[in-house]
Amino acid sequence: MDITQFRKDFPEFSDVALYPTAMVTFWSAIAEQTTSQPKYGDTYTAVVKLATAHYITLEGLNQKTAANGGTPGQSAGVVSSKSVGDVSVSYDTTIGTIAGDDVGQWNATTYGRQYFSLARLFGAGCVQL
Repeated sequence: MDITQFRKDFPEFSDVALYPTAMVTFWSAIAEQTTSQPKYGDTYTAVVKLATAHYITLEGLNQKTAANGGTPGQSAGVVSSKSVGDVSVSYDTTIGTIAGDDVGQWNATTYGRQYFSLARLFGAGCVQL
């Protein structure tokens, strides 16, 4: 994958201090190795970019968590309720997710959900109505 073009297509990842080229290169290689070019045809590059954006978003969250003294890799959802007395917070981890047991970690980012939607679409094959 062309990293320069990736950063143009996804300008939110243009800050090389937050998203170093080595990180983007590492995750784009994973995306390329786990995505079938014949399956996606002309859409292959876009799908690889979505997977890469998904992976580096998660990596960025892990790095931010670690930098703030937290444990990277933990999942959290949208705050669905909170209390002040005796401090309590609840997270809804299903908001904005794609239903189904096969979605897995792709629900963790909007890029992952876009990637998975395309994977389902292309994986469906020919459909006759």
